[in-house]
Amino acid sequence: MLEVVALSALTTFLLGVGNGAAGEVGKNLTLSAGTLVRRALGRETPLPAGAADRQALAGRLYARLARDPQQAGEWALLMESGPDRVTAPSGGGMPPAPWAFTNRQKVLKQLMGEATRPWEARPRVALLSGPPGSGTTSVATRLGAEHRDRFPDGQFYVDLRDASGTSGPEPAAVLLRLLREMGVEPDEVPPTESGRERLYRQLTAGRKALVVIDHTTSLAQVRGLVPATPDVFLLVVVSGPPLLLEAERVAVPPLTDRYAKQMVRKVAGPENAARVKAHLPEVLDRCQGNPLALHAQALMLARESDAPPQRAEAWRQNPVRGAAQHASLRLGPEAVRLCRLTALGGWPAISAGIAAAAAGLDDESKAARMLAEAADVELLERLPDMRYRFRPEVRRHLADAAASEYGVQECSDAVVRVLDALLGRVLHAAHAALPESWRTEPAPETPENPHSESDGIAVLAAEVANVVQAVPLAEEQRQITTALSLARALWPLQLKAGHWDEVLPALRVATRCAEENDADPRTAGALYFQLAHCLGELGRWEQATRAAQAAVTHERAAQHLRGAASSVELLGLLSLNRWLYEEAHESFLEAERIYRRITSGHEGRADLPRALALVERHQGRALRGLGRLDESRRRLEGAVRFFAGEAGRPAEAYNQARALTDLAETLHDIGDDVEALKKITDAEALLTPAAAPHLRYLAGLRRRCEATAR
Repeated sequence: MLEVVALSALTTFLLGVGNGAAGEVGKNLTLSAGTLVRRALGRETPLPAGAADRQALAGRLYARLARDPQQAGEWALLMESGPDRVTAPSGGGMPPAPWAFTNRQKVLKQLMGEATRPWEARPRVALLSGPPGSGTTSVATRLGAEHRDRFPDGQFYVDLRDASGTSGPEPAAVLLRLLREMGVEPDEVPPTESGRERLYRQLTAGRKALVVIDHTTSLAQVRGLVPATPDVFLLVVVSGPPLLLEAERVAVPPLTDRYAKQMVRKVAGPENAARVKAHLPEVLDRCQGNPLALHAQALMLARESDAPPQRAEAWRQNPVRGAAQHASLRLGPEAVRLCRLTALGGWPAISAGIAAAAAGLDDESKAARMLAEAADVELLERLPDMRYRFRPEVRRHLADAAASEYGVQECSDAVVRVLDALLGRVLHAAHAALPESWRTEPAPETPENPHSESDGIAVLAAEVANVVQAVPLAEEQRQITTALSLARALWPLQLKAGHWDEVLPALRVATRCAEENDADPRTAGALYFQLAHCLGELGRWEQATRAAQAAVTHERAAQHLRGAASSVELLGLLSLNRWLYEEAHESFLEAERIYRRITSGHEGRADLPRALALVERHQGRALRGLGRLDESRRRLEGAVRFFAGEAGRPAEAYNQARALTDLAETLHDIGDDVEALKKITDAEALLTPAAAPHLRYLAGLRRRCEATAR
């Protein structure tokens, strides 16, 4: 087969290898590319980390392929079987603009001035900022509502407020959220930050779109989003002091008295005009033009026959805190206490269970009623999943009030109660999600609704932000065992559903906490394994390798053979994904030797045949990369037989399909495309429609085999 591979296409493909689709399919494509690189250059060539090194590799390959049309044809087919071409972004949409939006025309005009000015090769970026409650989010949503025609290719809104911690999500996680908002499916999101930024730029090239990043807390979160195309407008929204971002800076000022009056009258309604007129001077004096405080006061005037007396001094210092204090006066003492104690943890999503634990209540239904009452007076915001959250400044006010009113010990007890309740919930969910896994800790013997596997994953996904918040909180409270157990409970989620960006901060804290507190080496090993797995899935190879080596060290110190073997196996997988085939093969052989030391009476003996079959499959993959194709074939055929259910064992369709795919790749490399096509057909028959990415990859592999079989 004669083909001409363009240098530009080859460079683009290599830039995407390891930075393209995530998951098993992306790894298969990476491994196939590495195999062809080794064959073309005649030596092992590690996967370059940086763009410049990959461009240099593309140049060397291009020179070699120009002299070898057959290999050029292989590359052309592989490149065709890669991820689908980038299409226009889809989905997206701004939240609705507030009904009572009042007089921000000057601010909106400034923003549109940046969006419509002459291009002059300067990125269109605006930084919108204002103190808490000033209405920065409202301005952003109003901008989108008023100028839909200006951005026909989409308006994409990402709110970073629901992230755990004070610093917000990492830049890679921000890119992940934005790509998902743009309609990119989870298995098509690149694992690395550079890959995600590259896809973002491909999706927005030549488009007319608005991108809003709300509640930004650091310059790093948005630096990679600055557009390089004339008609994409990036609006960065900050609640508080502006960031040091090169952008059109637009401040949201307080409402003047004229427009503050309009807003209060609009929210309170004409039927309450007399009451509004009687109290309007004091409301304006208290709220100081802060829209959030004005809105809360207007609602109170609409609902109450008379407004309670206020101390204007406290409001002038911070209108949002003043509004929160006023709202608290409309709740009973129990509800106020519940809100204050719940605010202490900074929980991203508050359920009745969390609130009940914070307040020390046995009755979750009572806590649910109190949360609903607090939301009615705007101490809380309702979330779509029937949970709640505090506005940051309101939460700080309530937490400060809790410390002042109840003292350190009661506040600490409230946080610990929530930690315990959250741990029980996620341990039950983890056990349901992976009931047979030795990496899942036993669920506590407490009443809990039973979960199916899918229910367990759903609970972990719903609680992941709270767990990430809880791990450092538990360490701060000196609840070290709780901190480590919370992090370990995330294993089924990261294994089965990804969420690597979300769980990574918790795993970093947990491994450090384990080291600093001389945790049991087996626990430390398990946490380092999780961290290495997470970092590897995100393409942070060097960090992942160090974490996996630490896992091996701790598991060996614990004399835990199964843990040591699986950690060495993970080291092999990390090497495999970087095209270090010799190193990977040695790790897989070492893992096999450790596994075979698990004899009768050792933990993990019952699982040994399956573990050996998995490592045999990995050996076959590494041998393919080394060009030892006959050995690769034998190993992979052994893995296929095991997962097909030989000797009366239960069959594992998905693992059998994966091994068949690997075997088809090896057979194709050998030149036996007829047999390879049979294996592809067998693999396709085992996969369900839910495995669409794998099926697409098999279709590409089929085209490669058919082209060379002719």
